[in-house]
Amino acid sequence: MGITTVEDFLTFYPLRYIDKSKIHQIGDLKDEPEAEIQFKGKITDLQEIVYGKGQKRLSAKFRDETGTLELVWFRYSNWLKEQIPLNREIFIFGKVNLFNGNYSMPHPEIEIDEKKALYGSLLPIYPGSEKLSKRGINNKFFQNILTEITQSLPLLMQENLPEDLMKNLKLIGRIPAFYHIHFPKDFNHFEHANRRIKFEEAFFFQLGYGLKKLHQKTSVIGNPFPKIGENFNNFYENALPFELTNAQKRVLKEIRTDMKKPIQMNRLLQGDVGSGKTMVALLTMLIAMDNGFQSCMMAPTEILAQQHFNSIHELLEGTEIKVRLLTGSTKTSERKIIHEELLSGELSILVGTHAVLEDIVQFKNLGLAIIDEQHRFGVAQRAKLWAKNKIAPHILVMTATPIPRTLAMSFYSDLDVSVIDEMPVGRKPIITAHRREKDRLSVFRFAKDEIENGRQIYFVYPLIEESETLDYKNLMENFDHITTFFEGKNVTMLHGRMKPAEKDAAMQYFASGKAEIMVATTVIEVGVNVPNASVMVIESAERFGLSQLHQLRGRVGRGAEQSYCILMTSDKLSKESRTRIKTMTETNDGFKISEVDMQLRGPGDILGTQQSGVVDFKKLDLVADGKIIKTAKNAVEQLLTTDPQLTKPENLDMRNYYIKLYKGKNKWSRIS
Repeated sequence: MGITTVEDFLTFYPLRYIDKSKIHQIGDLKDEPEAEIQFKGKITDLQEIVYGKGQKRLSAKFRDETGTLELVWFRYSNWLKEQIPLNREIFIFGKVNLFNGNYSMPHPEIEIDEKKALYGSLLPIYPGSEKLSKRGINNKFFQNILTEITQSLPLLMQENLPEDLMKNLKLIGRIPAFYHIHFPKDFNHFEHANRRIKFEEAFFFQLGYGLKKLHQKTSVIGNPFPKIGENFNNFYENALPFELTNAQKRVLKEIRTDMKKPIQMNRLLQGDVGSGKTMVALLTMLIAMDNGFQSCMMAPTEILAQQHFNSIHELLEGTEIKVRLLTGSTKTSERKIIHEELLSGELSILVGTHAVLEDIVQFKNLGLAIIDEQHRFGVAQRAKLWAKNKIAPHILVMTATPIPRTLAMSFYSDLDVSVIDEMPVGRKPIITAHRREKDRLSVFRFAKDEIENGRQIYFVYPLIEESETLDYKNLMENFDHITTFFEGKNVTMLHGRMKPAEKDAAMQYFASGKAEIMVATTVIEVGVNVPNASVMVIESAERFGLSQLHQLRGRVGRGAEQSYCILMTSDKLSKESRTRIKTMTETNDGFKISEVDMQLRGPGDILGTQQSGVVDFKKLDLVADGKIIKTAKNAVEQLLTTDPQLTKPENLDMRNYYIKLYKGKNKWSRIS
């Protein structure tokens, strides 16, 4: 249970509360009686009943004015039997069971004293008390210990929030909050206690990130980029293939403002698949170049790095700007050239994977590092990147995985966030439909018509986690079905067993338009941009998570033509699968989808392995408590504006509490 200290006990919060001030009547019991309730009446007819192989139970009748209830004890001693008060007015409390139309209560709590029975507060029910009760650690045990502890609260803790803050936000004090979370007089007292404790958790968590951000903005120097020069202007005026969206212009302005300052930029750029993040990244790299600095862009996989390289290389065609790609598969002879060009400053833009982090890769003057899908990179890896220049490079973190609002407010508070929330002009929203096995023929016919109109199709199959062999077999079988139905059409394939070079070749073959159909596993979640692909058929779509479905859907809809995503499922779906499929058919908005995803999976899964260990809130719920998180974030921002060092007398208790809380946890170093 992990309870070793008094503090652990205090933060071992009740699961729920029972209102013991109410007395129920047996005659009012419904078919499904309430969980735990209290009655007033008399115990009669106490007897031992032998059953099974010499086993005994104790049975009695409990009567009030409206009816009779059986009381049962399966484990009892002679002492207990003698203690049961017969034929006098008492209170019993416990869970009512219904069997064959008869009500019974096993092992009731018995109280003779009316004051104690109706003591007017809510009764806390603690987690795990049922399982532990066999060892004598029951609910009563936790109540007794916590009664002792809560009476000593003034000696155990002091207030850690400034008085003005509590007053403004109508928060109760820390001591009454901890008292009323365990023993609330009523639900109103519980609500106040609950809000205060949740706010405290959110506040100190945000304070950590806020101080880290402040440190970055005041102490971590960066190279200022004051100039917008020839490279940027030439490209913007002559080579820009389309007009930037307003969202792209806004984001570019935010980045530009950051990079003018002699302070390291730390900015998160969020944008849905296909919103034009790569274009923003390229324009940012051109600003770095105009100021005499190199840029590098890092992606977590070779396919993704290759995609970024292809896009940037294509956009820079006709200019003299050099861009190269460095991955694990880069040949030694090419590596040598890259190393030399980086050191001499001849190479301005490097795109790559983890290979960029190797010690041998040295820059003449690295001024900007762009990290794509940063949740895939650990702390140590990013620290290596920082060390590539005497003055830390500006950092732009990009993600196509929309982060739910409350997560972004919590876990990326040390980063300034920019959002591209607009799709390029002329893009039509993807139409998403749900079809079942019985509709297969009509789906295939529809796909055939699209091919006849000159379009390309994806068929994606889920990975069967248990076995790679099964995956392969499943894919091959389906490949045969598709080649048979789409006879005369060119079909290519992509799966996890293929070598990186084979995957790239298959993707390029499809992208060139030589194949009309690609049959793949989820390897294509990130892949080459194919504007001509207009239909994505996702087989067994119920096996995919929401964010994965959304990422896959983003593979189509890249051109001007209407695109479609068809979710094929079996006839029987679980409640969760139905919610996922319904969400996908109703919206294309990645942020809405990420909110639903968090409700289904919880925050830990969404943050990924790097951060999931951080979600250790005892009370705060990142899904439900968005309002509290926002309030805490605003309070922290306000506080750090007026007292960045937390040295004002009214903030000292808070400062001391914070230092004690995070002692030894290196949360605020400049490496996030």
